[in-house]
Amino acid sequence: MRLYLEDINKAFESKVRLGIMSILTVNESMDFVTLKNLLELTDGNLASHTRNLEELGYIQSFKQFIGRRPNTTFSITDKGKEAFQKHLSALEEFLKNQQNS
Repeated sequence: MRLYLEDINKAFESKVRLGIMSILTVNESMDFVTLKNLLELTDGNLASHTRNLEELGYIQSFKQFIGRRPNTTFSITDKGKEAFQKHLSALEEFLKNQQNS
């Protein structure tokens, strides 16, 4: 069983990070407020999870002002796409092997 869990990425064990990566996988980019509302998070909670994913190189942020209001947009990096796909594939493989047990 340990063999099937080797490619499970601890960075995605949090349901918030899993949600962030899922949303960014199917959207080219997403602004902070929309992401926060979709995941029903506080500003601080989303900020800490996005900072962690950004430090790992899985997402990137783009900060700008729209009028006088700050706007932060996130997108997934190639490294993030690869890591997330590897994680999902490992989960699928684990589940398949549990059915055969």
